Amino acid sequence: MGAGRELDRKGRHMRTNRRTFLLRSALGLGALACAGGGALARDGATAAVSPNGKPLSGVFPIGWTPCRPDNRLDTDAIARQRQFLHRGRVAGIAWPQNASGWQSLTPAEWHAGAEALASAKGSGALVLGVQTVGFDTAASQAYARKAKSLDADAIISLTPPGADDAAVAAYFKALSDACGLPIMVQAVGDVSVENLIALARAVPAIVAVKDEAGDPLERAPDLLRGAGDRLEDFSGGGGLTFFAELELGFRGTMPYAGMADVLQACFNAYMAGRKTEAYDTFGRFLAFNSLPFANNYVMMARGVFAEVAIMRANPTTGAPARRRGGPITPAQKAQIRTALDTYLKGHLVA
Repeated sequence: MGAGRELDRKGRHMRTNRRTFLLRSALGLGALACAGGGALARDGATAAVSPNGKPLSGVFPIGWTPCRPDNRLDTDAIARQRQFLHRGRVAGIAWPQNASGWQSLTPAEWHAGAEALASAKGSGALVLGVQTVGFDTAASQAYARKAKSLDADAIISLTPPGADDAAVAAYFKALSDACGLPIMVQAVGDVSVENLIALARAVPAIVAVKDEAGDPLERAPDLLRGAGDRLEDFSGGGGLTFFAELELGFRGTMPYAGMADVLQACFNAYMAGRKTEAYDTFGRFLAFNSLPFANNYVMMARGVFAEVAIMRANPTTGAPARRRGGPITPAQKAQIRTALDTYLKGHLVA
């Protein structure tokens, strides 16, 4: 019973009412006055905040894992990535997840990357991914404790593959016990809406879900209705359906990092009731993403990563790392730079 009361206390501590959330958002990310329908318009809606008072909503890109040409981790570039997001007034960063190539990281590399991100102080929240190869609970708990020691704002983990409901709940309860931080769940595989709702009820530390276990647009109404204000709905997919998600009540997205400041500006405008502005900003984001290799090269084009950087990827062919997207031509690089300078210059906050 004592442990149950402590979990409930932690859950209450991680949440705040709408007024407090808006105040903290104004201090950390700029005023987000809520008007009209959408993400904060549900009756009795609340929003999660970290123990550091940072809102756990908005744009939380999955960070890249940049390496030098010899595949050694480039911790300076990892830190620059978070500094870039701070300049863009982006809500936060989550690392390492699938786009980060988390399965390729040794424990020493995970620690080095986490420490590099933690060293880049700023207004955005830090969410550290703690799943391990084989989903070893003790190893994931060790990562969770390290996240706590680095003053991370939350942790995130994929759902263990092939585990039954009880085992999944036990896994996330163990993570909560290890660090006491808010938890974001990345739902993959065979995880139903009902499973997610039950999981959030069983583990009060869970505050958000990145739903990739099905079509998030189709699943959102049932998920938000069933979870009430206990669970925030995020998605991935590169942020390509973010505006439609906002209309359904999503509170955030986890796209790639390179254009996260543009998506954050879309989110801020939407939350302030300036929906036409948000729609136009989102259109620019989509137009840029129509360019070949846009996401693969934009961090180079914006001066965050070196031209020769390679990104870690989860092993599929035995290769430890690759240049994402294969070869890119000089003409395609020039097209991306022209788009940034011509059509997006006034919209790039970072």
